[in-house]
Amino acid sequence: MTCRPTDGDWTRGAIACVTRALLCAALVLTADPAGAQEWGQFRGPGAAGVVADNPDLPERWSATENVAWRTPLPGLGWSSPIVAGGLVFLTTVVSDGDVETPASGWYRFGERDAPEDVHHWLVYALDLETGEVRWRRELHTGVPASSHHLKNTFASETPVTDGERLYVLFGNVGLYALGFDGTLLWSREQPAAETRNGWGTASSPVLHDGRLYLVVDNEEQSYIAALSAETGAEVWRTDRDEGTNWSTPYVWENAERTEIVTTGTDRIRSYDLDGRLLWELAGMSTIVIPTPVAAHGLLYLESGYIADFLRPVYAIRPGAAGDISLAEGDTANEYVAWSLEQGGSYHPSPLVYGDHYYTLLDRGLMTCHDARTGAEVYGRQRIDVGQAFTASPWAYNGRIFALSEQGTTYVIEAGPEFRILAENPLDEFTMATPAILDDSLIIRTAEAVYRIAER
Repeated sequence: MTCRPTDGDWTRGAIACVTRALLCAALVLTADPAGAQEWGQFRGPGAAGVVADNPDLPERWSATENVAWRTPLPGLGWSSPIVAGGLVFLTTVVSDGDVETPASGWYRFGERDAPEDVHHWLVYALDLETGEVRWRRELHTGVPASSHHLKNTFASETPVTDGERLYVLFGNVGLYALGFDGTLLWSREQPAAETRNGWGTASSPVLHDGRLYLVVDNEEQSYIAALSAETGAEVWRTDRDEGTNWSTPYVWENAERTEIVTTGTDRIRSYDLDGRLLWELAGMSTIVIPTPVAAHGLLYLESGYIADFLRPVYAIRPGAAGDISLAEGDTANEYVAWSLEQGGSYHPSPLVYGDHYYTLLDRGLMTCHDARTGAEVYGRQRIDVGQAFTASPWAYNGRIFALSEQGTTYVIEAGPEFRILAENPLDEFTMATPAILDDSLIIRTAEAVYRIAER
């Protein structure tokens, strides 16, 4: 591997590089690191953002401390990094013209007209060990046929992989399958459709048993579709009575069956693997972004548009059928194990860690509830004044990690008492959720990609 010092102190940097080279050589002799280090979709296995405890995972870092490498990345994109086959995959879109950069925080009037400059839709593969660009593939070039909100991008959908192919979705452009060497295997156009207020797209594809599942919610005709992962051919499509949503669907493998769960402003809907509606639930906020997650035999769903009174959380039991919406004044029924009227977050997806259900609110607050019953463990706790949060939280080693838009990761003690243990600043704007590896994190900022690891 090529090794270069990564900080201003040449001596310390050189020693670190030599140490890392020796460690990599030892790993080659004793294990297959590429096979062990995989993070194949948004929030990793089960879309949960949780991995097993590992003392080698980092808990402290900064722009100069515990940085294994930093690789600049051009363009704009809030897709999360994924990792497979010793490569870190990311998407981005580069404009030939000037691009307005987003500001941190929640604000209105982020609508923008569709740009008139030529853009380039790109996939990057970085070497996991060194951060070097192994290949770069341009999948589409042209003037965008749609717009996006100032805090969105044309590359907000996270890729997914089955360990053999990389599947990349650019909303309102197309879906692409690539080999790990960057070879284009197949592609499928996704015609541009109007989105609410021109805010653009963000729902990522999910993969299960040789099929890709896409939710395409817009202001024209929303639908969910299953495609062959091998060929891209459409297996089935079911129209949805929904407007624009930005939530990624969830494959829920429960004791009763496997189902594809979608959240939406009008209704939460679950489908079987042939596209038939299984159950539905009304009562979400007017903008829906967080991705569901499952634990303890329950499915957790939430939405929390800041301007709404209703910002709900629902915990669903398996086996539901038909309309399971709550009657007025109820908080539970046969299939809704528990619910909260004002517990959901606007952007970050929820985190279930141990026996607790954590919600990270965009405005820098965290709440904790009993994951099985919904009972409050602690109410809103302030993380930091003036910090905004879009990336979803993650957890390991008894710690919860919350990455702010300003680039600071707050390390919070897991459990019944709220306590901030550390603050790890990178001082770069970020909205993407990191990937977790055996011994490190991959963090994407507006400027670069970092591998954070104990040095």
